[in-house]
Amino acid sequence: MFATSLDLGGLLAALSLLPVFVQPARATEDIFVQDAEVVSLTNQPDGDGFHILLARPDDSVGNDRQSVTVRVPVMARAEPYRQWLDEAAAVTGVDVRLLEAVAAIESGFNPLARSSKGAVGIMQLIPATARRYGVADAREPRQNIIGGARYLADLLHMFDNDAAIALAAYNAGEQAVIRYGRKIPPYRETLGYVPRVMQLYSVLSSRSM
Repeated sequence: MFATSLDLGGLLAALSLLPVFVQPARATEDIFVQDAEVVSLTNQPDGDGFHILLARPDDSVGNDRQSVTVRVPVMARAEPYRQWLDEAAAVTGVDVRLLEAVAAIESGFNPLARSSKGAVGIMQLIPATARRYGVADAREPRQNIIGGARYLADLLHMFDNDAAIALAAYNAGEQAVIRYGRKIPPYRETLGYVPRVMQLYSVLSSRSM
């Protein structure tokens, strides 16, 4: 067993060296990384919050480079935007943990993220929604987060504070939810999106208790 800790900058530096020092065919352990301000690396995770950083090769698919995956812990990326997430929660009344879960699934907290449908920024606002909520620059994190939070707050109000239905509307549009009887529309993307956000929301909520 091994374990070590480093800050996120140190982790990113370490990741940059992985292609040089890691030979996938020789990897014999799964390496996990834990969400935290100080990132913990270990091959024997002993609690919640660990994500796989380096996977040992799967014999069923062969020992090639595709057997190795590198994932920076998503929630660690939230920290630069913490004050705006808290502000958005205070302004709108939406649980900050729900905002975090939406941002994590929508963009991985990437302010420059852009979808094939034109959704932009951390909360992935489409241009019409950005205009609707007065977001002049959807790439600017504070505007984007508060605009997304205001939209989510309106959806929660519209759908009787049912988080799953509000999330379905956030993903597919409120008219789609209404058209399908105020239920989750049978769209593949939406059917995958809602449980992913709800699962992460549940995890974040349990950690803050």
